[in-house]
Amino acid sequence: MHTLQAIQSLNDALSGPRQRGQRIALVPTMGNLHAGHLALVQHARERADVVVASLFVNPLQFSPGEDLDAYPRTFADDQAALESAGCDMLFAPRTSTLYPNGLSTPTQVHVPDVSEGLCGGSRPGHFDGVATVVSMLFHLVAPTLACFGEKDYQQLAVIRKMAADLHMPIKIEGVPIVRAEDGLALSSRNGYLSTEERARAPALYRTLRAMREQLMHGESHTDVLEQGHRTLQEAGFTPDYLALRDTHLNPVTTRTRKAVLLAAAGLGPARLIDNLTLELPAY
Repeated sequence: MHTLQAIQSLNDALSGPRQRGQRIALVPTMGNLHAGHLALVQHARERADVVVASLFVNPLQFSPGEDLDAYPRTFADDQAALESAGCDMLFAPRTSTLYPNGLSTPTQVHVPDVSEGLCGGSRPGHFDGVATVVSMLFHLVAPTLACFGEKDYQQLAVIRKMAADLHMPIKIEGVPIVRAEDGLALSSRNGYLSTEERARAPALYRTLRAMREQLMHGESHTDVLEQGHRTLQEAGFTPDYLALRDTHLNPVTTRTRKAVLLAAAGLGPARLIDNLTLELPAY
């Protein structure tokens, strides 16, 4: 596996595959990799000739007071994991490489509607930072396809809309959530949890599963969401949101059949997110 920091080095490494018309897959990451990230690489490996992973802790998607400085950086371990998973190239640019004019007034990409509310409501500017850096990576790598985890459901929706609206010739592929044996969705931020908090964390997934069963049996959306909120509080969480949306993140209506339950909740120093899709009954 080649590790590259400079844009020109990336271009040089990809010139051959591009000339040969090979399929290039991109897996963007912020490092501190776990099995969920490696599942993205494996998914890409099955669908492309060349797999490029990026590793960049993007300052533009962190709001003031968030964990940019504390975000875990495990570069050597990440390199080894990516190579073992079959990655061909790792692009790990410096901040000054992607933002040569600094971070005070960079050009940004804003994806309206789908980026608003949910995590976008709690983290103003977050999805502008995500869309901006992903659009840079799309421009620099020019992949055939790009792989993103379905745990970050709203992020995936933002990227899909950006790619469609800007006519980016890239197939965006969502990869199912990878979970620990007790159901907790894998996340780099799970490392912030104490032993006691980690033992309580699977209650988020259990709550969503119980809510899904209730909704699929026709119980009131409002009642189910209110009960779920109370259940999380009783389990020691500080709920940010619990929401039921259609699969495009619009509010559900009486005609909605395919839907998604989305949750974000604080537990100790960690902010955990999760989601489950479901079929709503006809009324």
